[in-house]
Amino acid sequence: MRKQNKKQERMRKSVSLPKIVFGTSSLGNLFVELDSSTKNQLVQAAVENSPTTPLFDSAGKYGAGLALESLAAGLKALNVDPKDVKISNKLGWKRVPLTTAEPTFEPGAWINLQHDAVQDISYQGILDCYHQGNELLGEYESQIVSIHDPDEYLAAATDDEDLCKRKQDILDAYKALMELRDAGKVESVGVGAKDVNVIDFISDHIQLDWAMFACSVTPYTHKASTIALLKKLGNQGVGVINSAVFNAGFLLGSDNFDYKKINRQSHPQEFLWRDKFNALCEEFCVMPAEVCVQFSFLFDEIKAIALSSSSPKRVKSNISLAQAKVPKSFWLAMREQGLISIDLDNIT
Repeated sequence: MRKQNKKQERMRKSVSLPKIVFGTSSLGNLFVELDSSTKNQLVQAAVENSPTTPLFDSAGKYGAGLALESLAAGLKALNVDPKDVKISNKLGWKRVPLTTAEPTFEPGAWINLQHDAVQDISYQGILDCYHQGNELLGEYESQIVSIHDPDEYLAAATDDEDLCKRKQDILDAYKALMELRDAGKVESVGVGAKDVNVIDFISDHIQLDWAMFACSVTPYTHKASTIALLKKLGNQGVGVINSAVFNAGFLLGSDNFDYKKINRQSHPQEFLWRDKFNALCEEFCVMPAEVCVQFSFLFDEIKAIALSSSSPKRVKSNISLAQAKVPKSFWLAMREQGLISIDLDNIT
Protein backbone atom coordinates (compact mmCIF):
# COMPACT_ATOMS: atom_id res chain seq x y z
CA MET A 1 0.00 0.00 0.00
CA ARG A 2 0.97 3.63 -0.38
CA LYS A 3 3.51 4.90 2.14
CA GLN A 4 4.30 8.49 2.99
CA ASN A 5 6.46 10.30 5.49
CA LYS A 6 5.88 13.65 7.12
CA LYS A 7 8.40 15.37 4.89
CA GLN A 8 6.51 14.27 1.78
CA GLU A 9 3.21 15.47 3.26
CA ARG A 10 4.67 18.88 4.12
CA MET A 11 6.15 19.39 0.67
CA ARG A 12 3.10 18.24 -1.23
CA LYS A 13 1.02 21.11 -2.58
CA SER A 14 -2.52 21.14 -3.85
CA VAL A 15 -2.65 21.25 -7.64
CA SER A 16 -4.41 24.16 -9.29
CA LEU A 17 -5.68 23.22 -12.75
CA PRO A 18 -7.27 25.47 -15.38
CA LYS A 19 -10.55 24.13 -16.74
CA ILE A 20 -9.03 23.58 -20.18
CA VAL A 21 -5.67 21.90 -20.72
CA PHE A 22 -4.15 22.26 -24.19
CA GLY A 23 -3.04 19.04 -25.86
CA THR A 24 -0.01 19.18 -28.16
CA SER A 25 -0.08 15.97 -30.21
CA SER A 26 -0.69 18.00 -33.39
CA LEU A 27 2.61 19.80 -32.75
CA GLY A 28 4.29 16.41 -33.14
CA ASN A 29 2.82 15.73 -36.61
CA LEU A 30 0.08 13.32 -35.53
CA PHE A 31 -1.64 12.12 -38.74
CA VAL A 32 -0.79 15.38 -40.51
CA GLU A 33 2.31 17.55 -40.77
CA LEU A 34 1.53 21.14 -39.85
CA ASP A 35 3.95 23.83 -40.94
CA SER A 36 5.86 25.78 -38.31
CA SER A 37 3.69 28.87 -38.80
CA THR A 38 0.48 26.94 -38.04
CA LYS A 39 2.08 25.35 -35.00
CA ASN A 40 3.10 28.76 -33.71
CA GLN A 41 -0.45 30.00 -34.28
CA LEU A 42 -1.83 27.09 -32.24
CA VAL A 43 0.44 28.02 -29.35
CA GLN A 44 -0.42 31.69 -29.76
CA ALA A 45 -4.17 31.01 -29.76
CA ALA A 46 -3.86 29.03 -26.54
CA VAL A 47 -1.73 31.66 -24.80
CA GLU A 48 -3.80 34.67 -25.88
CA ASN A 49 -7.21 33.14 -25.18
CA SER A 50 -6.50 31.28 -21.96
CA PRO A 51 -8.28 33.02 -19.05
CA THR A 52 -5.57 31.80 -16.65
CA THR A 53 -1.98 30.62 -16.92
CA PRO A 54 -2.04 28.27 -19.93
CA LEU A 55 -1.24 24.62 -19.28
CA PHE A 56 0.10 22.55 -22.18
CA ASP A 57 0.03 18.77 -22.03
CA SER A 58 2.85 17.18 -24.03
CA ALA A 59 4.97 14.03 -24.16
CA GLY A 60 8.30 12.77 -25.38
CA LYS A 61 6.35 10.25 -27.45
CA TYR A 62 4.57 12.98 -29.44
CA GLY A 63 6.57 13.06 -32.64
CA ALA A 64 9.61 11.61 -30.82
CA GLY A 65 10.05 14.91 -28.99
CA LEU A 66 8.97 17.13 -31.89
CA ALA A 67 5.92 18.37 -29.99
CA LEU A 68 8.09 19.56 -27.12
CA GLU A 69 10.44 21.36 -29.53
CA SER A 70 7.54 22.94 -31.43
CA LEU A 71 5.86 24.06 -28.22
CA ALA A 72 9.07 25.72 -27.05
CA ALA A 73 9.53 27.39 -30.44
CA GLY A 74 5.99 28.75 -30.35
CA LEU A 75 6.36 30.10 -26.83
CA LYS A 76 9.72 31.68 -27.64
CA ALA A 77 8.30 33.34 -30.76
CA LEU A 78 5.72 35.00 -28.49
CA ASN A 79 8.38 35.97 -25.91
CA VAL A 80 6.42 34.11 -23.24
CA ASP A 81 8.21 34.23 -19.92
CA PRO A 82 8.77 30.68 -18.57
CA LYS A 83 7.01 31.76 -15.37
CA ASP A 84 3.84 32.55 -17.35
CA VAL A 85 3.22 29.06 -18.71
CA LYS A 86 2.83 25.55 -17.28
CA ILE A 87 3.97 22.44 -19.16
CA SER A 88 3.03 18.87 -18.40
CA ASN A 89 5.34 16.22 -19.85
CA LYS A 90 4.24 12.59 -19.94
CA LEU A 91 7.40 10.53 -19.55
CA GLY A 92 8.39 7.05 -20.67
CA TRP A 93 9.62 7.50 -24.25
CA LYS A 94 13.08 8.75 -25.25
CA ARG A 95 14.19 10.26 -28.56
CA VAL A 96 16.78 8.15 -30.42
CA PRO A 97 18.27 8.36 -33.92
CA LEU A 98 16.02 7.27 -36.79
CA THR A 99 17.69 4.30 -38.49
CA THR A 100 14.70 2.92 -40.40
CA ALA A 101 12.45 4.24 -43.17
CA GLU A 102 9.86 5.35 -40.58
CA PRO A 103 9.72 5.44 -36.79
CA THR A 104 9.33 2.06 -35.10
CA PHE A 105 6.67 3.28 -32.63
CA GLU A 106 3.06 3.62 -33.81
CA PRO A 107 3.84 3.20 -37.54
CA GLY A 108 1.73 5.41 -39.78
CA ALA A 109 0.55 7.72 -37.01
CA TRP A 110 3.39 10.26 -37.04
CA ILE A 111 4.26 12.06 -40.25
CA ASN A 112 7.72 12.99 -41.55
CA LEU A 113 9.67 12.56 -38.31
CA GLN A 114 13.42 12.96 -38.18
CA HIS A 115 13.86 10.86 -35.03
CA ASP A 116 12.62 7.62 -33.50
CA ALA A 117 11.54 6.94 -29.91
CA VAL A 118 11.98 3.99 -27.56
CA GLN A 119 10.14 3.18 -24.36
CA ASP A 120 12.07 3.30 -21.10
CA ILE A 121 10.03 2.89 -17.90
CA SER A 122 12.32 2.37 -14.92
CA TYR A 123 13.87 4.48 -12.19
CA GLN A 124 16.76 5.73 -14.32
CA GLY A 125 14.76 5.63 -17.55
CA ILE A 126 12.19 8.10 -16.27
CA LEU A 127 14.91 10.45 -15.04
CA ASP A 128 16.53 10.26 -18.48
CA CYS A 129 13.18 11.08 -20.11
CA TYR A 130 12.65 14.00 -17.74
CA HIS A 131 16.05 15.54 -18.45
CA GLN A 132 15.80 14.96 -22.20
CA GLY A 133 12.37 16.57 -22.24
CA ASN A 134 13.69 19.69 -20.58
CA GLU A 135 16.57 19.81 -23.06
CA LEU A 136 14.06 19.76 -25.92
CA LEU A 137 12.06 22.53 -24.22
CA GLY A 138 15.12 24.79 -24.06
CA GLU A 139 14.50 27.74 -21.74
CA TYR A 140 11.18 26.22 -20.69
CA GLU A 141 10.73 23.16 -18.49
CA SER A 142 8.08 20.72 -17.38
CA GLN A 143 6.71 21.40 -13.92
CA ILE A 144 4.07 18.67 -14.12
CA VAL A 145 5.14 15.09 -14.83
CA SER A 146 3.67 11.64 -15.16
CA ILE A 147 4.27 8.24 -16.73
CA HIS A 148 2.89 7.87 -20.26
CA ASP A 149 0.31 5.08 -20.75
CA PRO A 150 1.38 2.68 -17.98
CA ASP A 151 -1.67 0.59 -18.92
CA GLU A 152 -0.17 -0.15 -22.33
CA TYR A 153 3.16 -1.03 -20.71
CA LEU A 154 1.45 -3.59 -18.46
CA ALA A 155 -0.70 -4.93 -21.29
CA ALA A 156 2.48 -5.87 -23.19
CA ALA A 157 3.50 -8.37 -20.47
CA THR A 158 4.21 -11.84 -21.84
CA ASP A 159 3.36 -13.78 -18.67
CA ASP A 160 2.66 -13.32 -14.96
CA GLU A 161 6.36 -13.02 -14.10
CA ASP A 162 6.84 -10.32 -16.72
CA LEU A 163 3.72 -8.55 -15.46
CA CYS A 164 5.11 -8.44 -11.91
CA LYS A 165 8.39 -7.04 -13.23
CA ARG A 166 6.59 -4.37 -15.24
CA LYS A 167 4.52 -3.34 -12.24
CA GLN A 168 7.72 -2.91 -10.25
CA ASP A 169 9.24 -0.92 -13.13
CA ILE A 170 6.32 1.50 -12.89
CA LEU A 171 6.61 1.84 -9.12
CA ASP A 172 10.38 2.39 -9.44
CA ALA A 173 9.72 5.09 -12.05
CA TYR A 174 7.30 6.80 -9.69
CA LYS A 175 9.93 6.67 -6.96
CA ALA A 176 12.11 8.80 -9.24
CA LEU A 177 9.27 11.24 -9.91
CA MET A 178 8.50 11.54 -6.20
CA GLU A 179 12.12 12.39 -5.53
CA LEU A 180 11.90 15.16 -8.14
CA ARG A 181 8.75 16.47 -6.47
CA ASP A 182 10.18 16.31 -2.96
CA ALA A 183 13.30 18.14 -4.15
CA GLY A 184 11.12 20.93 -5.57
CA LYS A 185 12.20 20.29 -9.16
CA VAL A 186 8.61 19.61 -10.27
CA GLU A 187 5.33 20.84 -8.86
CA SER A 188 3.24 17.73 -9.18
CA VAL A 189 3.17 14.08 -10.22
CA GLY A 190 0.29 12.32 -11.91
CA VAL A 191 -0.83 9.44 -14.09
CA GLY A 192 -2.72 9.14 -17.34
CA ALA A 193 -4.31 6.01 -18.78
CA LYS A 194 -7.18 4.68 -20.84
CA ASP A 195 -7.54 1.65 -18.55
CA VAL A 196 -8.54 3.24 -15.26
CA ASN A 197 -7.81 -0.02 -13.40
CA VAL A 198 -4.13 0.87 -13.76
CA ILE A 199 -4.81 4.30 -12.22
CA ASP A 200 -6.52 2.45 -9.36
CA PHE A 201 -3.45 0.22 -8.89
CA ILE A 202 -0.99 3.11 -8.93
CA SER A 203 -3.09 5.21 -6.53
CA ASP A 204 -2.90 2.34 -4.03
CA HIS A 205 0.88 2.71 -3.94
CA ILE A 206 1.63 6.33 -4.83
CA GLN A 207 0.26 9.59 -3.44
CA LEU A 208 -0.65 11.21 -6.75
CA ASP A 209 -1.42 14.88 -7.25
CA TRP A 210 -3.59 14.38 -10.31
CA ALA A 211 -4.86 11.70 -12.69
CA MET A 212 -5.88 11.90 -16.34
CA PHE A 213 -8.69 9.66 -17.55
CA ALA A 214 -9.13 8.91 -21.27
CA CYS A 215 -12.29 7.58 -22.96
CA SER A 216 -13.65 6.71 -19.51
CA VAL A 217 -15.99 9.51 -18.41
CA THR A 218 -18.16 10.63 -21.33
CA PRO A 219 -21.92 10.82 -21.82
CA TYR A 220 -21.66 7.41 -23.52
CA THR A 221 -19.03 5.77 -21.30
CA HIS A 222 -19.25 6.02 -17.52
CA LYS A 223 -19.07 2.70 -15.71
CA ALA A 224 -20.05 2.54 -12.06
CA SER A 225 -16.54 1.30 -11.22
CA THR A 226 -15.04 4.38 -12.89
CA ILE A 227 -17.29 6.71 -10.92
CA ALA A 228 -16.28 4.86 -7.75
CA LEU A 229 -12.61 5.44 -8.65
CA LEU A 230 -13.35 9.14 -9.10
CA LYS A 231 -14.68 9.26 -5.54
CA LYS A 232 -11.67 7.32 -4.24
CA LEU A 233 -9.27 9.76 -5.88
CA GLY A 234 -11.28 12.70 -4.59
CA ASN A 235 -10.94 11.35 -1.05
CA GLN A 236 -7.18 11.16 -1.61
CA GLY A 237 -7.07 14.79 -2.72
CA VAL A 238 -6.27 13.85 -6.31
CA GLY A 239 -7.61 16.19 -8.99
CA VAL A 240 -8.80 14.54 -12.20
CA ILE A 241 -8.23 15.75 -15.77
CA ASN A 242 -10.65 14.23 -18.25
CA SER A 243 -9.55 13.60 -21.83
CA ALA A 244 -11.01 12.03 -24.98
CA VAL A 245 -14.38 13.34 -23.81
CA PHE A 246 -15.87 12.82 -27.29
CA ASN A 247 -14.94 9.12 -27.34
CA ALA A 248 -12.18 10.11 -29.79
CA GLY A 249 -14.59 12.10 -31.95
CA PHE A 250 -17.45 9.62 -32.25
CA LEU A 251 -19.88 11.69 -30.19
CA LEU A 252 -19.30 14.62 -32.57
CA GLY A 253 -19.98 12.63 -35.74
CA SER A 254 -16.77 10.75 -36.50
CA ASP A 255 -16.71 7.04 -37.36
CA ASN A 256 -13.79 6.58 -34.94
CA PHE A 257 -14.91 5.25 -31.57
CA ASP A 258 -12.15 5.26 -28.93
CA TYR A 259 -9.57 5.37 -31.74
CA LYS A 260 -11.06 2.43 -33.69
CA LYS A 261 -13.00 2.72 -36.95
CA ILE A 262 -16.59 1.43 -36.68
CA ASN A 263 -19.79 1.49 -38.78
CA ARG A 264 -23.52 1.00 -38.27
CA GLN A 265 -23.34 -2.66 -39.22
CA SER A 266 -20.53 -3.57 -36.83
CA HIS A 267 -21.67 -1.36 -33.92
CA PRO A 268 -25.40 -0.60 -34.23
CA GLN A 269 -25.79 0.14 -30.49
CA GLU A 270 -23.27 2.98 -30.55
CA PHE A 271 -24.85 4.61 -33.59
CA LEU A 272 -28.38 4.27 -32.18
CA TRP A 273 -27.22 5.93 -28.97
CA ARG A 274 -25.66 8.78 -30.97
CA ASP A 275 -28.83 9.27 -33.02
CA LYS A 276 -30.90 9.68 -29.85
CA PHE A 277 -28.22 11.91 -28.34
CA ASN A 278 -28.18 14.22 -31.36
CA ALA A 279 -31.97 14.41 -31.37
CA LEU A 280 -32.01 15.51 -27.73
CA CYS A 281 -29.26 18.08 -28.32
CA GLU A 282 -31.30 19.56 -31.15
CA GLU A 283 -34.47 19.56 -29.03
CA PHE A 284 -32.76 21.42 -26.16
CA CYS A 285 -30.67 23.69 -28.43
CA VAL A 286 -27.33 22.55 -27.02
CA MET A 287 -24.23 21.53 -28.94
CA PRO A 288 -22.94 17.95 -28.57
CA ALA A 289 -19.45 19.30 -27.82
CA GLU A 290 -20.84 21.46 -24.99
CA VAL A 291 -22.65 18.48 -23.54
CA CYS A 292 -19.56 16.25 -23.64
CA VAL A 293 -17.41 18.82 -21.85
CA GLN A 294 -20.03 19.80 -19.30
CA PHE A 295 -20.82 16.16 -18.51
CA SER A 296 -17.34 15.94 -17.00
CA PHE A 297 -18.05 18.83 -14.66
CA LEU A 298 -21.07 17.02 -13.22
CA PHE A 299 -18.46 15.21 -11.13
CA ASP A 300 -16.78 17.36 -8.48
CA GLU A 301 -13.57 15.33 -8.73
CA ILE A 302 -12.99 16.37 -12.37
CA LYS A 303 -11.21 19.71 -12.36
CA ALA A 304 -10.10 20.07 -16.00
CA ILE A 305 -10.63 18.88 -19.57
CA ALA A 306 -7.80 18.18 -22.01
CA LEU A 307 -8.64 19.23 -25.57
CA SER A 308 -6.45 19.09 -28.66
CA SER A 309 -6.84 20.84 -31.99
CA SER A 310 -4.95 21.14 -35.27
CA SER A 311 -6.81 24.36 -36.11
CA PRO A 312 -5.82 27.66 -34.46
CA LYS A 313 -9.33 28.99 -35.12
CA ARG A 314 -10.84 26.21 -33.03
CA VAL A 315 -8.77 26.86 -29.92
CA LYS A 316 -10.89 29.78 -28.70
CA SER A 317 -14.14 27.87 -29.20
CA ASN A 318 -12.68 24.93 -27.28
CA ILE A 319 -11.97 27.22 -24.35
CA SER A 320 -15.55 28.51 -24.42
CA LEU A 321 -16.87 24.95 -23.97
CA ALA A 322 -15.76 25.10 -20.34
CA GLN A 323 -18.24 27.95 -19.73
CA ALA A 324 -21.20 26.49 -21.62
CA LYS A 325 -24.52 26.04 -19.82
CA VAL A 326 -26.49 22.81 -20.14
CA PRO A 327 -29.89 22.81 -18.37
CA LYS A 328 -30.73 20.16 -15.81
CA SER A 329 -33.80 19.31 -17.86
CA PHE A 330 -31.49 18.05 -20.61
CA TRP A 331 -29.66 15.72 -18.24
CA LEU A 332 -32.98 14.47 -16.89
CA ALA A 333 -34.15 13.74 -20.43
CA MET A 334 -30.88 11.89 -21.11
CA ARG A 335 -31.47 9.71 -18.07
CA GLU A 336 -35.14 9.14 -18.87
CA GLN A 337 -34.18 7.86 -22.31
CA GLY A 338 -31.52 5.57 -20.83
CA LEU A 339 -28.62 7.48 -22.37
CA ILE A 340 -26.86 8.18 -19.06
CA SER A 341 -26.97 6.42 -15.69
CA ILE A 342 -25.75 8.82 -13.03
CA ASP A 343 -27.25 10.46 -9.95
CA LEU A 344 -28.61 13.90 -10.87
CA ASP A 345 -29.97 14.88 -7.46
CA ASN A 346 -27.16 17.40 -6.76
CA ILE A 347 -27.34 19.14 -10.12
CA THR A 348 -28.89 22.60 -10.18
